Amino acid sequence: MRLSRLALVLALACGCGQPAREAVPGRYDRQQLERTLADPETPPGLRIGEFQLANKPIVDGDTIKVVGLDASLRLIGLDCEETFKSDKALRAYEVGFAEYLANEQKKTSRPVKVPTPLGMDAKHFAEEFFDGVTTVRLERDHPKDIRDRYNRYLAYVFAQKKGEWVNYNVECVRAGMSPYFDKYGRSTRFHEDFVQAQREAQAAKRGIWEPGAEHYVDYSARLAWWSARAEFVTAFQNDAHDNPKLIALTHWDALEQLEGYVGDEVELLATVGDIRMGKGSAPTRVMLARRMFSDFALVFFDDEVFAASRIAEAKGEFVRVRGTVSEYQFKGKRGRKGEKQLQMVVSRPEQVTFVDTWSAAAALMPAAASPPPGDPTEPDPAALDEPTADTAVDSQVPPADDARPPELDAAPTPAG
Repeated sequence: MRLSRLALVLALACGCGQPAREAVPGRYDRQQLERTLADPETPPGLRIGEFQLANKPIVDGDTIKVVGLDASLRLIGLDCEETFKSDKALRAYEVGFAEYLANEQKKTSRPVKVPTPLGMDAKHFAEEFFDGVTTVRLERDHPKDIRDRYNRYLAYVFAQKKGEWVNYNVECVRAGMSPYFDKYGRSTRFHEDFVQAQREAQAAKRGIWEPGAEHYVDYSARLAWWSARAEFVTAFQNDAHDNPKLIALTHWDALEQLEGYVGDEVELLATVGDIRMGKGSAPTRVMLARRMFSDFALVFFDDEVFAASRIAEAKGEFVRVRGTVSEYQFKGKRGRKGEKQLQMVVSRPEQVTFVDTWSAAAALMPAAASPPPGDPTEPDPAALDEPTADTAVDSQVPPADDARPPELDAAPTPAG
């Protein structure tokens, strides 16, 4: 039994010998795809452009390759399961899927991100979807949300089918190959499409929603967590609609906006990144994640304020922070004399708003362990290669631990 199961996965991993499956009610078919054909009107600032697919463009269900961009892309709204790419993963799977998944879950207190047969199904779905397609159209969700923390373009991928442009991101969810991934905020353009597509896939028990199929078993917890985070983001977006002093750090022009508000009080939305505890008289710095090597610093001079703010519990989670934008000028440490850095001093715990979105979701985990807040996804190494002429399009988020220049260890204090 073990050898036959391993042989099946080996065939899936090499993309050959995909086992024939009988047609069953609820499976996604071409007729259902045809009913979803649409030619979306693209407002100004949202179209990235049209690009040729690379040779062998499909890496997995949420990663394709295109030609001619200067960076890779992250597909909005998708989080497909991983594919088998190594002998080590295949050997681990040989014990049987339930035991394999349990063994992987023991390695982390967070929801796992590991190869599964359903991940292979998602790859085959992408191969079929893009079969015969030579050019794709890439679009943004919001004019100011251009790239993610790791400089990847945020994108929807459209392919032309029978003369109409079809949103692959939505169709992947409709096929049950991915949940609607709104952990970093809801789609502002296609939220209802994603929601309806997911409901359809769940009702038809497609893909990850098929009972007994070999896929993750904790989607109820993941969806509850992601949805709670999305609600937090949406509340900020609604408040910020007519208030320019409410600034999302993910927007490309966030730092430029903040430079114009030095000395003024603003409110920020961001995820909590690196936390550098102060030593001696040095303050504690909490970095709000924005771009690699371009984070925004919150400065805590009072350890009791830091503890009462609960911001340490929020690492990897969204927070809202109110305060006055200030500018720190380096005094000459490590060759940065004269350089200026924007920051915000937190002197009262109520300046920080943090909602623990994980606690309620943790109760839905099938395992007894309750993972802390954080990012459960571990990227596929193949999707993190340096971009080349054939640029990968990936929906995943790399690990939070990133290399930092040594000069960023300096603990800034307010100017003057």
